[in-house]
Amino acid sequence: MATITILLLLIALPLLAAAASAQLVAQPECRDRCGNVSVPYPFGIGVGCFRDDGQPGFQLECNDSGPGQPPRLTVVGYGYHLAALSLQGEARTYLRATRHCYNSTGELVDRVTEYMSVSGTPYLFSSTKNRLVTLGCPSLGYFNDGRGFYVSGCTSVCRPSQYALPGSCTGVGCCQSAIPNGADYWESALFNFSPGQQDTVVFNTNPTLCRYVFLVETKWFDGQTSNSFVNRTDDFAVPLMLDWAVRNVGNCSAARRNATDFACKSAGSRCFDATNGPGYRCSCPKGYDGNPYLDGGCADIDECRRKDEYLCYGECTNTPGNYTCQCPPGTSGDAYRENGCRVNDKFTLALKIVTGVSVGVFLSLFTCFWVYLGHQKRKLIKAKQSFFEHNGGVILQQQMRSYSGAPGGGGGGFKIYSEEELKKATNNFAADQILGRGGHGIVYRGVLEDSTIVAIKKSKMMEETETKEFAREMFILSQINHRNVVKLHGCCLEVEVPMLVYEYVSNGTLYHYIHGGKGLESNTALDTRLRIAAESAEALSYMHSSASPPILHGDVKTANILLDGNLTAKVADFGASKLAPSDEAEIATLVQGTCGYLDPEYLMTCQLTDKSDVYSFGVILLELLTGKKVICFDGPEQGKSLVSRFTIAVKTNRHDEVLDSRVRKEMGPKALEEATHLVMRCVSMSGEERPTMKEVAERLEALRRYQQNPWGQAGARDLEEGQSLHGREQQHDVTYKFIPQDVLDVEEGSTYTFSL
Repeated sequence: MATITILLLLIALPLLAAAASAQLVAQPECRDRCGNVSVPYPFGIGVGCFRDDGQPGFQLECNDSGPGQPPRLTVVGYGYHLAALSLQGEARTYLRATRHCYNSTGELVDRVTEYMSVSGTPYLFSSTKNRLVTLGCPSLGYFNDGRGFYVSGCTSVCRPSQYALPGSCTGVGCCQSAIPNGADYWESALFNFSPGQQDTVVFNTNPTLCRYVFLVETKWFDGQTSNSFVNRTDDFAVPLMLDWAVRNVGNCSAARRNATDFACKSAGSRCFDATNGPGYRCSCPKGYDGNPYLDGGCADIDECRRKDEYLCYGECTNTPGNYTCQCPPGTSGDAYRENGCRVNDKFTLALKIVTGVSVGVFLSLFTCFWVYLGHQKRKLIKAKQSFFEHNGGVILQQQMRSYSGAPGGGGGGFKIYSEEELKKATNNFAADQILGRGGHGIVYRGVLEDSTIVAIKKSKMMEETETKEFAREMFILSQINHRNVVKLHGCCLEVEVPMLVYEYVSNGTLYHYIHGGKGLESNTALDTRLRIAAESAEALSYMHSSASPPILHGDVKTANILLDGNLTAKVADFGASKLAPSDEAEIATLVQGTCGYLDPEYLMTCQLTDKSDVYSFGVILLELLTGKKVICFDGPEQGKSLVSRFTIAVKTNRHDEVLDSRVRKEMGPKALEEATHLVMRCVSMSGEERPTMKEVAERLEALRRYQQNPWGQAGARDLEEGQSLHGREQQHDVTYKFIPQDVLDVEEGSTYTFSL
């Protein structure tokens, strides 16, 4: 029996020692509590029980002799009451609020002024756990340091109770402010605003009888939100948090130089610099608990006994500074997670072999599949690169870099898009995104990633000869910046036939406007037509005269003139466009264009010139004035062409009958004469007899201005002042009269026909 007792004692002794070590708080033989307040070393009660490093503040006194009073812990030499102490560097004390009370006439009748100094001690006012509060209004509350300089403060103003605002201590009747690090002295002050000093906007009315200023624990004050606390008039004290540290040296680095005085005594304890003021504090290493300021004060934490803090759903084993947790025998999984351990499966050798072979076959097939996909991807990338180079992408990139590097350059916003970008913009070129179809391809509506709405032209084919010059011509077209020309934003070159990205114009084509009944019923139909014609002519004139090098459109027609929401004309579709040839002998191998708009001289010579665009524009002008289609297959042979029909009507002086009824009603005789003359010059068989687009644009603008004046209206009396079409003197009028020799001599049955 005695042997068993001895064995039990031998087993229990290490456990008791560990428990005692874990609970080691104060020096041996020293008091470690005062009432319900723990007194850990370096603090202590009595001689030899506290750290004596030359700074007062660690020596405490416990006064427990008062009858019926709880023990009171105070700082020796200062008398401050400590309500709590922790090894985490915090202490709680109490501070009496500074108070000024006034009678109804504003006279000071009671005054309590408080100050507190912790200078030269381990304590400093906590800047993170405290705040300065001023109660009552109107009042300015603040505090000074030991030298009398201002540290922190705030102003509390008044507001009538019937206009009270939500929120507590926001500046009305109560205000608060933060305090800085390093504060060790509190001397409070209250500044009262006399009635003559009060700004009625800021301080209003209803001043309180008593006003306070105090330093208070933030957490405690946040719970005091009732009006009874804000409007109190009694004398009271509030809790205040102090930060303590070993402050006889500035930091850990300096403290380690003197091993005898170094406060971190326990083996493995860590030292870290104080965050509020100079000094340092100590802590036990991870996995240990206790008092790091005592030899042997840090003891290993038995995590297996603290299952609420350290989770383990298996077999727990404590280790120095840590613990392990494993699933019980016969199970496997994650023992740190509830239900994480599972019973081991009966996985036979045969099943493992079958599974291994299956996985091997699957991985082989999967690898082959990925190799195939990689090959196809490289093949696709190579094809895209080949198309990109074939379509002149490298040349285009060089031109864009050269342009952006030039003074004032920047690429004009032109961009080379990838095929994936345009697929995403058009929902993979969905049918419901199609805006129109033409001889050169299909136009889709697209929305780019930056939400820009664009028109994307997907061409059907392109000749080899066109491909060589495509990149250069696209870059030049992208530099066109004219309000009446559809802006070319960029292109996609990594496809077999390049795709073009244009500005989106919302109101359809001029063809639809004329022949689809979308606007000709308007009261300003004639003016609208003349404006659209003038804007289109101005765009073509810009391309012929101002672009460098000049650009020939090659397919001018109403279907290639778009209208925006304000019916502003915008010339589009440069599918047949060419740069003006430097060699006038350059001959086209393929005549492109649209029946009814093609220049007869271009058909015969295969040479596209700026006068070819003039002829096509003349047909558009005729289409605007007559409202009729350029080719009518229902009439007689000589009347199928609108140009032929109008020319024959001019010869017989019956051309006004061909005009649209609205035009015939609104256009005056002089304007009609000028319009007829301009049309016949434009559609002349000889390109040399046709005017330039610049002249056409000027004539149309003048015609429009004339038509807008009262004397230009149909039925208006001819003014005797001699006003001509251009507002010039009558003698210049001969310039604009119709000359019969300019009419194309087309006899009945001799109309030139062709097919493409």
